[in-house]
Amino acid sequence: MKILVTGAAGYIGSHTALRLIEQGHQVVALDNLVYGHRDVLTTLGIKDYYIGDIGDPNLLRRIFQEHRFEAVMHFSAFAYVGESVTKPDIYYNNNVVRTVTLLDRCVEAGVKAFVFSSTCATYGMARSDRISEDHPQNPINPYGQSKLMVEHILRDYERAYDLRHVILRYFNAAGADPKARIGERHDPETHLIPLVLDAALGRRDSIKIFGTDYDTPDGTCIRDYIHVNDLAQAHILGLEQAINQNASAIYNLGNGNGYSVKEVIETCREVSGRPIQTEATERRAGDPPVLVAAADKARKQLGWQPEFADLESIVTHAWRFHESHFA
Repeated sequence: MKILVTGAAGYIGSHTALRLIEQGHQVVALDNLVYGHRDVLTTLGIKDYYIGDIGDPNLLRRIFQEHRFEAVMHFSAFAYVGESVTKPDIYYNNNVVRTVTLLDRCVEAGVKAFVFSSTCATYGMARSDRISEDHPQNPINPYGQSKLMVEHILRDYERAYDLRHVILRYFNAAGADPKARIGERHDPETHLIPLVLDAALGRRDSIKIFGTDYDTPDGTCIRDYIHVNDLAQAHILGLEQAINQNASAIYNLGNGNGYSVKEVIETCREVSGRPIQTEATERRAGDPPVLVAAADKARKQLGWQPEFADLESIVTHAWRFHESHFA
């Protein structure tokens, strides 16, 4: 299949593009490089790529005229929760308004399926330790709200224009390509594992632990970490199902296993062999004690089986890339 991947120079988009290429699909990339990295496109060997914005209708028309796509995988979103609170306008503009521009071109070009990178942030405050797809959706920040808006828009576009969609709500993406070709390079970085590995490399003095008095075995928050390669594979399986069965679907993506902040830090110490200083500080408002995905639906309906489900593999691959790129 020929697939347009938006945000292909970013973290999850690049790993998905790599998996697509390795499985024989033809990838065309679109990225405005606000958060993506041009060298990633070179590393992946993508020859057909465009530097531009999903909100540019003229660029999109040119891309869809020059290529005939069976599907679009959409990863072009702003994803900093805190920034979305202080700058909601740019989040609604980029994540919602510009996505509608992209969807209009998909309909115009007769694209069969649209794979959407959504998030567990659409659920808001967890009402249970394990979250399934039927958990109420009440986002507590503009980032989660913007993703939920697009989910509603996709349902409307299916009814009106017969555009099939796959909505993937994932939890804590982590890890890197096992061969260390690409990895996590956010700027600024907000994810726990790369921040801890920064401390291991001496790029930061210590790592803050926000709350040590939660009702968990070691007093720190527990989260579900999913390897970015497993995440990418789920996108491909979802796409294949949407096209082969001509049906839309929604899936949570997570390991179903939770690891505490202290467990993550200790695993990073063991894998890196480096000392990591920590600093206990107050809880962050809105952080639930436990947040773990119920991803049984994806396993059953897609036949999805995470290959790197244990924390040690996730951290090992992240460290391999982190050390080679940042040391």
